[in-house]
Amino acid sequence: MSLTELDSPRVRRFQRKVTLLSAGGTFLDGFDLTVIAVALPLISKHWSITPLEQSLVVSSAIIGSFIGASWLGSLTDRFGRKAMYVIDLLAFVVFAALTAFSQDVWQLIALRFLLGVGIGADYPISATLVSEFSSNKRRGKHITSLGAMWFVGAVAAYVFGLALAPLGDWSWRALLLLGAVFALIVFIFRVKLPESPRWLIHKGRIDEAREVLRSITGEEPNESDLQVSRNPKVRSSILFSKTLRRRTFFVCGFWFCYATAYYGISMYTPTILAPFANGNRTIVIIGSGCVALLGLVGAIIGMNLVDRWGRRPLIVMSFTGLTVALVILALVQEPTLFVLVALFSVAVLFANSGAGILNFVYPTELFPTAVRATGAGLATSVSRIGSILGVLVFPNFVATWGTNAALWFFAAVGLCGLVICVLLAPETKNKSLEEINVESEKALV
Repeated sequence: MSLTELDSPRVRRFQRKVTLLSAGGTFLDGFDLTVIAVALPLISKHWSITPLEQSLVVSSAIIGSFIGASWLGSLTDRFGRKAMYVIDLLAFVVFAALTAFSQDVWQLIALRFLLGVGIGADYPISATLVSEFSSNKRRGKHITSLGAMWFVGAVAAYVFGLALAPLGDWSWRALLLLGAVFALIVFIFRVKLPESPRWLIHKGRIDEAREVLRSITGEEPNESDLQVSRNPKVRSSILFSKTLRRRTFFVCGFWFCYATAYYGISMYTPTILAPFANGNRTIVIIGSGCVALLGLVGAIIGMNLVDRWGRRPLIVMSFTGLTVALVILALVQEPTLFVLVALFSVAVLFANSGAGILNFVYPTELFPTAVRATGAGLATSVSRIGSILGVLVFPNFVATWGTNAALWFFAAVGLCGLVICVLLAPETKNKSLEEINVESEKALV
């Protein structure tokens, strides 16, 4: 069976398993990054922390994910998908558990940073593994399901925030500990998955690749497939070569713009809604959960359109809707709670229907096997800069110029993302990874 035709019933079962376990990692990413927004009001009350400390509590995991994506993405290309696939989940288990028992705010910040390293690593690792095991026809849906599960994790953070509210001041510790429990379950199942045959072939480990393909398909693999992309000594600087720099700029640029706008909105949704809820924390959590839920709906819509519409129209529509919603929101001078929730929901629905899921697809499709995880890691790390910017800029904009100025800033970022996609977004629908990267593969020789 050909690597580009991995599509028999037996193979599809295996692909669903890989996708589910990879999506378990992105579920944890969404849960762990969002749960701090749910827990922050209680943490602030528990330790009476300063605004600077609040910003660090929110951003520490995002800063850690910048390190994890840039560093461990390249290690994934060097040492293999499976090894890093398991190790990064172990970091989730250990550091998520330790955060629940933090004794002061600085210990929490440090442990959230270390948890973030694992979160950042999981983006390029999981998406790369899924892309390399998927067929041409279903690759888009498989990879975008990782993005959709991120938003399932985000919604789950609000659901469990409500469920654990009766625990009072200790509910935030239970929420953080829950992330470790989820991670342990995913970790146990990930250990059993095989290495990517594409990576094995690239490293010249042909017999191992043949055995993995045989075990997955039940058939003898095509010998022609076992000879592709075999060039183990490739530098990551190829990402900035004439062949790949346009793609590198595109994936880093659109993901940076999406992350800046999305994190700026989502991490402070409870904070923005709080003054309109008359001190009712339940209403704030429900309103914020509705925004997160519409973000999930957007991701599901995009997941079901990506292999029919294609990548390019989906991402252009996504940034258009996000930008328009933010402009309308910025123009409303005295919004009600309902208007805020409605417009935030529309913004994240559009954002997540394209950019929020294609940030898993494009980086793994547009780079060759030799630097696929490195390229995805670079794009992830650049997006973390955008996330940090969104998280840190928003409260300072609000304090200095008001909420509307902050919303105009994010609308401008959305417009930049739209321009980048209109000019640079390629169409990769129904193409094999080898077809997409035929020119770049030649450049590696």
